[in-house]
Amino acid sequence: MLSRRLGAEAFGTFWLVFAGTGAAVVNEVTDGVVTHVGVALAFGLVVMVLIHAVGSVSGCHINPAVTIGLAAAGRFERRDVPSYVASQCVGAVLASATLRLLFPDSVTLGATIPAGGDLQSFVLEFILTFVLMFVVLTISAGDRDERRLGGIVIGSVIALEALFAGPVSGASMNPARSLGPALVSTRLDSLWIYLVAPIVGALASVPVQRWMHGSPGGPSGDRVGRVEGAQDA
Repeated sequence: MLSRRLGAEAFGTFWLVFAGTGAAVVNEVTDGVVTHVGVALAFGLVVMVLIHAVGSVSGCHINPAVTIGLAAAGRFERRDVPSYVASQCVGAVLASATLRLLFPDSVTLGATIPAGGDLQSFVLEFILTFVLMFVVLTISAGDRDERRLGGIVIGSVIALEALFAGPVSGASMNPARSLGPALVSTRLDSLWIYLVAPIVGALASVPVQRWMHGSPGGPSGDRVGRVEGAQDA
């Protein structure tokens, strides 16, 4: 059922933003107790857990860039893209609103803000999402044993990219993840970077991955969910 899949996407994105940006908020209000490494690990771990928790229901995209990239690759039904993206954004905004209630003293609520110039962060977000999408596409086209490791591999990629790029661009790779904190904290400066660059990066990754690995053989929205959720086990 589409409604169940949309609920899983909203639920998953809620927990991604609540746990990931929540770690950043706690780090902010406790003067660095969590540390940057801790925040990066929080994002990677929550994605790893969610892939195995809701992947069998919705595919656990929890990221508009991933949804759009999968649709462009022919591995997700294009007619379902708007509803998936809307569910992800709703989950992200609800998570940030919850964090605002819990931590009213937080200034940014974990919003992604460039440390340097806008161009630097745009290029970095493009590259980060390009790599993330490449890994997602490769894992989703792999055999059963490879797909069982999907949560660990994708979570590790996110944690790794957050480790080195977080201090520069925020390492968003996810328009919904950036939209939630930006709207609730009203920090909309440079938000366009995090809405545009990840989607462009994901789309650019599709032909490169297809050229390097070959086509997995036709569109299947269900296959994506089974792959990332690893419920073939």
